[in-house]
Amino acid sequence: MEIQGYQFREGLCYDDDHVWYRKDGDLLVIGLDDFAQKSAGDVVFIQLPKVGKPVKQGKKIGKIESGKWLGQVTSPVDGELVEVNTALETDPGLVNRDCYGEGWLYKVKPDDMGPVDALRSDPAALESWMKDELEKYKDQLGG
Repeated sequence: MEIQGYQFREGLCYDDDHVWYRKDGDLLVIGLDDFAQKSAGDVVFIQLPKVGKPVKQGKKIGKIESGKWLGQVTSPVDGELVEVNTALETDPGLVNRDCYGEGWLYKVKPDDMGPVDALRSDPAALESWMKDELEKYKDQLGG
């Protein structure tokens, strides 16, 4: 669905850092949402952590760089990093071209899925949140 010019896929959960999460069995697939990738501009580098690394809720998993932005991706849960998207090592622009598909970042095996259930997934909640986000970032977005 489109919210004020940004695409959001139904069936995904979104957090305050503009990261999406999708349940895949007992794993979470994690990536940047459309707002984050458009705001960042052309992604030129993604730091991929080592598989097997323990992750903590709210703590950094890795870094993303573009020509105008340096950011980090955090974990929504405690758990273990079980897979990284190695295609991003040679083609970080996948995040810009297909942020909800081939541009996924990491897969985490959570200790508990409970925190994910509290993330935004309802279309009305997403729309309200994005309205607030666009107001918050209007100066940076040229609005």
